[in-house]
Amino acid sequence: MTPPAPADKPRLLAINNYFYRRGGAEAVFFDHMALFSEIGWDVVPFAMQHAENEPSEWSRYFVSEIEYGNQPGVLTKAMDAAKVIYSFEAQRKLSDLLAAAPPTIAHAHNVYHHLSPAIFSTLKAAGVPVVMTAHDLKLACPAYKMLRHGIVCERCKGGRIHNVVLNRCVKNSAAVSGVVFAETLIHRLLGLYRDKVDRFVVPSRFYREKLIEWGWPAEKLVYIPNFVDVSNLRTGWAEQDYFVYAGRLAPEKGIATLIRAAALAKQKLVIAGTGPEEAPLRELARTSGADVTFAGYVSGEKLFRLIGEARALVLPSEWYENAPISILEAYALGKPVVGSDIGGIPEMIKEGETGYTAKAGSPEDLARVIGVVASLPPSRRAEMGLRGRGWISTEFSAASHRQRMLDLYAGLVSPETAEARPYGT
Repeated sequence: MTPPAPADKPRLLAINNYFYRRGGAEAVFFDHMALFSEIGWDVVPFAMQHAENEPSEWSRYFVSEIEYGNQPGVLTKAMDAAKVIYSFEAQRKLSDLLAAAPPTIAHAHNVYHHLSPAIFSTLKAAGVPVVMTAHDLKLACPAYKMLRHGIVCERCKGGRIHNVVLNRCVKNSAAVSGVVFAETLIHRLLGLYRDKVDRFVVPSRFYREKLIEWGWPAEKLVYIPNFVDVSNLRTGWAEQDYFVYAGRLAPEKGIATLIRAAALAKQKLVIAGTGPEEAPLRELARTSGADVTFAGYVSGEKLFRLIGEARALVLPSEWYENAPISILEAYALGKPVVGSDIGGIPEMIKEGETGYTAKAGSPEDLARVIGVVASLPPSRRAEMGLRGRGWISTEFSAASHRQRMLDLYAGLVSPETAEARPYGT
């Protein structure tokens, strides 16, 4: 068994369903752990077993894998549905981990459907302060995206969560939506989020206001934006004659609207990413006459170059995006951003200074905005991108993010614990 860290060393228990870089939430999870390791904290992860997980000396405490809805057999599905709602296994494994490595504070990211918020009861009983980052709208919407068949929906507001079943909001399945309804009902009755989590970190002001609108107490919601380390990303790319989208090819991302807009504006478009909509999007590009290149999955330096050499990054989302890291990365690469006027996107764009917004779901308005950006001199686009980089170098920096987290943690840890385990800076 790994011995506990020395008493004078603070320990962060970092919690997330997956322990590999699966998406945006996982990127934030891993970057958050690195931020605290850099200043001498002992960082201990708690996650789910998975074939793609990063190696960890703590993996023996991880819970068994579950991907509800993908398993054969009625009994297996029923057992996994029970784990989705309330995982006793996660509680047992976490209790063992707490005994081996008592944390100063716990910070959770995505836990629903896999670890389950049952772990918050375990942490509360152990006297561990708990923080959770709201990467999506699960605290309000049972289906977590506030989408009903691809359209923004707020029908569950005011506790009317039965709508998730009536409308088959999850995977268009009555059975899976029923499990999510039961999950939400039980979690709310037990107060697993509202009573067991001390503070929620909300990366966008829009999400904070939306959660308050849906009944969450303002004092529990702390705005701390995402961050990017600009020192790892360079500027000064040789601009080419295309716009770029980088991300998952899913209906709510608005890529069909973007393709139609590219056709109307007669601008070249490169789409980097894969997803369930790839085939129909390729067909749309063909029939619309849009000049679109599908680059497939691109990552690392190749992705940075693809964005860095574009005229601008376009984020045409049609759902309540939170605080997309892709916008911060584009600015760090010295590129302006065109984004939909929905969710947390507008607060990350200074209109006419670092980019422009367009009406969500409107190919005509997006075409207009893309045309405006295309008509600018390259020097003007470069100026906008550098202005964005300057902005995020302060407001969205790693150092600023870490200090905000340290301040939040310090306010939750008891004076006795804080004295025994001082916080680094």
